[in-house]
Amino acid sequence: MRLWLLPVLALTVLLSGCLTPEEQRAADEQRCRDYGFKKRNDAFAECMQRLDLDRRARLRNGPYVDGFVGGAVVVID
Repeated sequence: MRLWLLPVLALTVLLSGCLTPEEQRAADEQRCRDYGFKKRNDAFAECMQRLDLDRRARLRNGPYVDGFVGGAVVVID
């Protein structure tokens, strides 16, 4: 296998997990409906808000990356 192919494959795998904002919203709406909430009411809106806040918290508290120019990058998970 050619060495240049490894980064291309890794990038392909990483990007395949990405959703557009529209796809993410549709997935969140479906998840809230699966929980039994009906659209266009306060409980549904709160469910959507909680999913969004949870996602933001996961991104904010994700793996810690400490790097500096010319130095090593350390990922602690």
